[in-house]
Amino acid sequence: MKRITYSILGIFTLMMIMSSCSTQETGHLTGVIERPNWSGFNPYGMVYVPSGNAHIGQSDQDMFSTYTQRPKSISVQGFFMDDTEITNNEYRQFVYWVRDSIAHTIMGDFTEDEYGNEKIDWEYEIDYSSEDFDEMFYEGDLAFDGQRDFEVEEFIYKYQWLDWKAAAAGAKRNTLIQDEEEAIYPDTLCFIRDFSYSYNEPMTRNYFSHPAFDDYPVVGVNWKQAKAFCHWRTHLLNSLNLENEPNTENFRLPTEVEWEYAARGGHDLTPYPWGGYYPRNAKGCLLANFKPGRGNYPEDGGFYTVKADAYFPNDYGLYCMAGNVSEWTEDAFYENAYTYTHDMNSNYSYTAADDDPDVYKRKVIRGGSWKDIAYYLHTGTRHWEFQDTTKSYIGFRCAVTFLGRSIDDF
Repeated sequence: MKRITYSILGIFTLMMIMSSCSTQETGHLTGVIERPNWSGFNPYGMVYVPSGNAHIGQSDQDMFSTYTQRPKSISVQGFFMDDTEITNNEYRQFVYWVRDSIAHTIMGDFTEDEYGNEKIDWEYEIDYSSEDFDEMFYEGDLAFDGQRDFEVEEFIYKYQWLDWKAAAAGAKRNTLIQDEEEAIYPDTLCFIRDFSYSYNEPMTRNYFSHPAFDDYPVVGVNWKQAKAFCHWRTHLLNSLNLENEPNTENFRLPTEVEWEYAARGGHDLTPYPWGGYYPRNAKGCLLANFKPGRGNYPEDGGFYTVKADAYFPNDYGLYCMAGNVSEWTEDAFYENAYTYTHDMNSNYSYTAADDDPDVYKRKVIRGGSWKDIAYYLHTGTRHWEFQDTTKSYIGFRCAVTFLGRSIDDF
């Protein structure tokens, strides 16, 4: 009888111990135990730029630029950046996603997510030869030579974003949610529009659509379209997350100081991303795609743009941070912004409305392009363009803030 009693007591004690190990109610401050695991995040096609300090601004004795490019010591939090500019084929993935989402909407291909919200069911196949999709194509007088061409002006991406600065200022929540609608197809006519008395029609017809240019940087994309791409890229990745897996931080355009910090590649006070003072190496070879002399575009090996990974990367592994195409950044352009922006993650941003004066719509572009002289390739050179403007020499790349102290911790 005693043995039975001891056995029952032993089993009861063991159950109590096991129960105490599997519950959060231990009586001690342990934090919430059942939290998602986070083992770091290394986005495909991106390189890690570590936290650090750098001197931004003009790196040579250019007295006329000291007002807009005043030297300043800043600190930047670690982040990821695309190793190349976004290419035509990468941007085409965005265009096709928007195109297919319109087709699924026409067919009513919807399902529900775990919260009961309606979402597109991507399992259904699309046959664009079907007359069900005639409204997506040019018809009648708009159709050219009997071809079945998509009405690309109607490729519109709709999304929402939160105005965190307004939230910090105490604005009501219903005013924080911003709705955006953006036509996202690149402006292929920019090659003709940018250069008068110049024959560039072949580039207009082929640059975005022909496989020969798949790995070249996308151009003809304005600042607002680049922002829409970043939102879609975040949505695309998070939509594939497993259950209870935390979402990633948002893809976005790099801030101006992030861009310059990354372009310097760990070198301080040098005018070019490769750490040198000249656009040529010791053998006299040009190190970037730009306009080295009057009327001499092809001396560097490229006539217009070149492949996004042409030329050697800088010491962070970033390609074409000088030349090829200029790149949109997050920041609004203000001539003396460096004098009052913070020295920690410096940023000067302004969300311009459509009816705002044009001066409020200026956005910083960096890096110089295939049609620029060497001055615009300097890591410290600032330039701007209007946010709703498309150019044949402006592209972009994305950035993501690194969550944590250092990638070495994972």
